[in-house]
Amino acid sequence: MDLRKLKTLIDLVAESDIAELEVTEGESKVRIVKSSSLPQNQVVMLPQQSTPVIQAAAPIAGPAPGPTGSGQTANQLEPGHVVKSPMVGTFYRASAPGAAPFIDIGSQVKEGDTLCIIEAMKLLNEIDADISGTVTQILVENGQPVEFGQPLFVIS
Repeated sequence: MDLRKLKTLIDLVAESDIAELEVTEGESKVRIVKSSSLPQNQVVMLPQQSTPVIQAAAPIAGPAPGPTGSGQTANQLEPGHVVKSPMVGTFYRASAPGAAPFIDIGSQVKEGDTLCIIEAMKLLNEIDADISGTVTQILVENGQPVEFGQPLFVIS
């Protein structure tokens, strides 16, 4: 389905009382959902069905407050180099469920060592240490969503 048809369908839904429209053309399938709270539209690809979903953008939540790996909150950073998330995604400490974590508090790391994985858009991105040192804090729980620029680790 070409972009002109999509734009026409989006305009049709926006100007009518229709809350949701789903169109199948050949093997492609498009679902448009109207949300009156926000005027901006975004296209989201669903990999299981390979169908784009067009809906109003949801507000982005800030970093979730909570305990860190050392029992402190992210506001109580120890002195040292803070490794921040380079992207929005889901934080994982290990390469697979049940596998040993890449690092723990007290682990010695060298520049380039893998610290964690952030899954973004079904891609697993290894996050490497940008300095050598000892991991003194892990600021995110396994499986927790992270935001761009959110502190992940402190390395001294």
